[in-house]
Formats: sequence, structure tokens, C-alpha cells
Amino acid sequence: MRLVMTEPVEKMERPYARRWWALLVLCLSLLIIVMANTALTVAAPDMTKDLGLSSADLQWVIDGYTVPYAALMLLLGAIGDKYSRRGALVLGLLVFGGGAVFGYLADSAATVIAARAVMGVGAALIMPATLSLLAATFPRAERAKAITLWTATAGLAIAAGPVVAGALLRDHGWSSTFLINVPVAAVALVAAFVLVPPSKAGHHDRIDYVGGLLSVLWTGALVYMIIQGPHFGWGAKAVTAAVIAGAGLVAFVLWELRHPRPILDVRRFANRRFAGSNLAVALFFLAVFGAFYFLTQHLQFVLGYDALQTGVRMLPLAGAVFVGSALTGWLTPRVGMKWTVGAGMVLGTVALALLTRVDAGSTYGDFLAPLIILGLAIGLALSPCTDAIMGAFPESELGVGGAVNDTSLELGGSLGIAILGSLLATSYGNHLRDATAGSKLPPSALDAAQDSVGAGYAVAQGIADKAHQVAAQAAHASSPQQAAQLKQQAGELAAGARQMADAVGSSFSDAVAHTSLVGAVVLGVGTVLVALLLPRHSKAARAAEVTEAEKEPADTSAR
Repeated sequence: MRLVMTEPVEKMERPYARRWWALLVLCLSLLIIVMANTALTVAAPDMTKDLGLSSADLQWVIDGYTVPYAALMLLLGAIGDKYSRRGALVLGLLVFGGGAVFGYLADSAATVIAARAVMGVGAALIMPATLSLLAATFPRAERAKAITLWTATAGLAIAAGPVVAGALLRDHGWSSTFLINVPVAAVALVAAFVLVPPSKAGHHDRIDYVGGLLSVLWTGALVYMIIQGPHFGWGAKAVTAAVIAGAGLVAFVLWELRHPRPILDVRRFANRRFAGSNLAVALFFLAVFGAFYFLTQHLQFVLGYDALQTGVRMLPLAGAVFVGSALTGWLTPRVGMKWTVGAGMVLGTVALALLTRVDAGSTYGDFLAPLIILGLAIGLALSPCTDAIMGAFPESELGVGGAVNDTSLELGGSLGIAILGSLLATSYGNHLRDATAGSKLPPSALDAAQDSVGAGYAVAQGIADKAHQVAAQAAHASSPQQAAQLKQQAGELAAGARQMADAVGSSFSDAVAHTSLVGAVVLGVGTVLVALLLPRHSKAARAAEVTEAEKEPADTSAR
């Protein structure tokens, strides 16, 4: 057995014998780049306290990863197609691991944001490479099954990130959540040489660098606008980004329509199957990332679970993703992707609709059914969409196909956190203002409490601490009369702290219910649009897909 796999997959006469082991490497690479975001959600409070991050700093710590990740995928996917898909994966793992070490050593907001940006560049190399290598390595009869496992890994990473981060935070600082990526990236790097065969496009013309740079411009500006506007206001920065994104998109489309060898043939979006699949991926991750954003906060702040306990309670979602993925692998060839994707999106809408029942008395049990249903929905809908998107591209553009799928995913996730997160914050602030109307809370304290649920509980804790201080003063008072006055004041402060904590919890619960309703409406409308776009599945095509899905390759040994 060769120590390093050197035979290109394109030159193999038979399917690559160790392709399932290669898939494990690709899934491991995918795991760390998805976990890099979800793990940060539970590490953020410790990081904020240690580095003294402002709300703006924290937002860019999170999104400094997203901007280069989304903006660079299309161009880097095309470069990987032309020169080396495995090379792009290896380089991405090196860059990602280097950024993780940089993040571990970071000691300021600026250096953490820079480290996250470097990791985002690495992720932009890794993500399209995993899908293009998968599609190149697996025969068509097995590709849908492999993509199902790839998608299930993404679902696992969403839930596993908080578990891993929570376990680390019990005994280590927030920087350990960066360092954990390094050994995983190193294992994936070595395994890529041993198990993943080289691959590149057999015939690939010169890369359309102008189109690639235009895609970087408009996608990067769009993601920046999505982050900047809802969170920091529609000032000059957000408006400028919106103008650049709009002008860049128009220029990109016009250039691609006129170019003889475009980096992305935008005419593909006239294909209903392709357009519907991209829309479904974007809408699904809008709902999933938006829901994940407020569910983790509710579990941590309102229900009082620590980071590890929160992560463990998100695991039913991961298990349900695997069940849904198994179902879609059996159902899609028989009923067609239109029905499988539609069923998944309906279930996603139902999961969000169930979250509208959340109130101040809700327990974890009230979240369990929505989590399971949402996981089933992810498993059912996303694999067929990814398979359809990849199937729309020829062998020479598999990296571009992976980049298109992943850009839809990332844009949807960014929109979900920005739009639903902004709506959540506004709704929480309004409910808290109403709940504390008539109280003696100073305006500055109320403003601080309205900033976030964490800040609200911090204000309540501050009042409680003041009550303890006054009670301690009463114990050492110089006269019984002074002691009685101080005890009365301490009792009033303690009661005010309890009322404030109750107001924060009920206000955030109401905000979760309100935001879930909006998310359910958005995903419900999107379900109708996707159903109209996706073509019907003919009986002949269905029979052919069933036969192909069940057919075993005659010989699975490599040359």
C-alpha cells in the first residue's frame, strides 16, 4: 500500500478502493470549519470578559470569519479545479491551523479578529475542496450516499461545537477553543496525503480572474452589509457596502454573460432544479443558524445551563440529522427531491412554529421536540439539494459547484444571524422596557440591560450584589434604627434584583417566541417558492434513480 496516494482519481479505470476512508478525511475537514463558528458561541462570554470586548468587537470576532469565508469560495474553488483540489484542501488546512494557533496566542480584540479572518480564508479553501473531491472520487451511483454523510457531518458539527467548547471551558480558558482545531487539522492534513487521491479538471481553460474578483467584491460587500446594517445601524458603512454589493453583482452578471469561459455560468440559475436547490439551502440555513443563535442563549442565560450542559442539550438535533439523512437516502430516489426537500422545509417551519409557544415558564422539555424536528428537517432537505447543485456542474467545474452550494449556505446563515438576531435584540429590548415600566431602575441601567440578555442578567446581579453590601453594612450599623433602615433598603434591593431577573427572562422568552414566528413565516413562504421552482419527478426518472442508487459497482478495486 502506498504511503502517499499519488495516482490521480481521473486516471483510475475503476472506482477508488479507499474512497470511503477518503470521505472520512473530507468529513473531518468539514467538521472543524463548521465547529469553528458554533464553538465560539459558548466561548464568547469568557472571551468578552477576559479581553474587555465591546458588543461591536464581539460581533466582528464572530463575523471576521464569515466575510473572507463567503467572499473567496468561488474564486478559490475555481483555482482548485484548475491546479489541484487536494492541494487546495491541504493548503486550506495549513492556513486554518495557522489561524487557530494565532487565535490561541491572541491577547486583544484586533488580534482575535485577525486570527478569525485567517481561519476564514482557510475555510474558503477547504469547504469547496471537500465537495469537489467527493464528487470526483465517488461514482455517480454512490455520490448521493456520500453527500448524505457529508451533510450529516455538518449537522453533527453544529451541535458538537458547543459540547467540545463547553468541556474545554470547564478547565481551560477561551483560547483552548482555538487550539483544539490544530491537532484535528494536522490529522486531516496527513490523512489527505495518504487517503485522498489527487484530482483536478481534465480540461480547464484559463481562469476568469476578473469574474472571480467581481464575485469576491460583491459577495464580501453583501456579507459585510448583512452584518453591519442590522447590528450597528444603517449608516454610511452599511449603505456604502449595499451600493458596492449591488453594483458588483450587476457587473459580475454582465461580465459572466459576455465572457466565453465564465467562472460561473449564471445561466444555470434559469434551471429550476438548480435555482430551487440553492434557494432551499439558503433559506434552510437562515432558519437553522438564526434558531441556533437564540436557542443557545436561552439555554445558557434563561435556563441557567453552563456551556457543556448547553452543548449536550443540543445533541438531539445532531442525532435527528442522521436519522433524516438516512430517510432521505431511501426516499429521494423513490419520490423525487421535490417531495423530500418540501417535506424537510415543512418540518423546519413546524419546528420554528413550535418555538412560538416559548414563555417564561418554559423548560428544556419545551425545546426538545423543536430540536428533533429541526434535525430531521436538515437531514431530509439538504442532501438532495447539495446533490442537485453538484450535479449541475461538469467534471471540470466541481470546485465551483461546491463553492456555489457553500456560498448559498453561508449567505443564508449570515442572513439568519443578522436578521433574526437583530429582530431578537429589538424585541427583547422592547419587552424589557415594557416589563420594567414604572420601576425605579436608573435609565443608564435600563439601557445597559436592554443591550442583551446577558447584560440584563448582569444588571440584575449588580442590584443583588448591592443588596448584599447594604445587608453587610446593616450588621455593623452603629444603632438599631440605622440597622433597621439598612435592612429595609437591602430587602427592597433584593426584591428589585429578583424582579429584574424575572423581567429579563420573560422578555427574552417573549422575544424568542416573536422571532420564531417571523422565522416560521419566512421559511413557510420559502417552502412555497421552492415547491414552485423544483420540477416534478417523472416515473421514468424515479425508476432510473432507484436502480442507480441500489446498484453496486461491479468492481471497487483501484488500479
